[in-house]
Amino acid sequence: MARRLICLFLSCVCIWLGLSASGEAYAEEVEFTLITDSGTEVFEEPQMDEETDELTAREDFIDRIISMGKSLYEQANGHSQRAHYKGDIYVCKNFTTHLFNQNKADFRMAEFPDVKLVIPNNLPAAKCKPYAYGFLWENISAEKGNPFYAAAQFIYDTSLTAEENMARAVEFMKEVKRGDFFQMSADYEYGVGAHSAIMISDYDPATGTVHWMDSNMRGKKINGIRYGIVQYDEEKSIEWWASCFCHKKRGATLYRLRDDIIYREE
Repeated sequence: MARRLICLFLSCVCIWLGLSASGEAYAEEVEFTLITDSGTEVFEEPQMDEETDELTAREDFIDRIISMGKSLYEQANGHSQRAHYKGDIYVCKNFTTHLFNQNKADFRMAEFPDVKLVIPNNLPAAKCKPYAYGFLWENISAEKGNPFYAAAQFIYDTSLTAEENMARAVEFMKEVKRGDFFQMSADYEYGVGAHSAIMISDYDPATGTVHWMDSNMRGKKINGIRYGIVQYDEEKSIEWWASCFCHKKRGATLYRLRDDIIYREE
């Protein structure tokens, strides 16, 4: 009888130990396994969507342009740079063109993968009439390498009131996107004439502002030679911008890179 009791006790102990072991194993399995109606699938930690998180060629191109603009701004360290002669990169249009040209080699358009990218010059004054020179680019086709298109444009309309034109100019500025090349014919506190800039942020409706970088918006002459200030991450209200170009015969254009920017194949 005593032997039977001992055997029964030992059997219970073994069963209990077995259940405990299987319970631990099950608990461990539940921690790492997702049970579904269709079966058991291995559970993995949520991963970032690589497709949505990946930088596109177009975004990379814009990032490189903006990064180089920041670098030139930091190199200038607040000191005026010569912006007088035709080849000076700190002339406003030359500055934006330089940033584009220094970064374009690695990129193409998907529609024309064998064509090198180019950036148009400003349209000559004679061809701008009856409008003022400065807010229009030459009409170069994508087939010939122009990766930009006019995403939005404002031209002062004399059939409307000054207030109506101003409202239109403000609405135009709301179209600003990061990476836009901005071109205007201005009449403002810094002078009268053409100016070029690159927008480094979308229009922010919370603040009513945009951020940009440029060269030679502000400057001075020393011994008859023009020197311009390099600016980066400047911020102004869209009303301020609108007031710059909202004048008779003047206007502004947002030139935007096409969506089909790709990396150049070796």
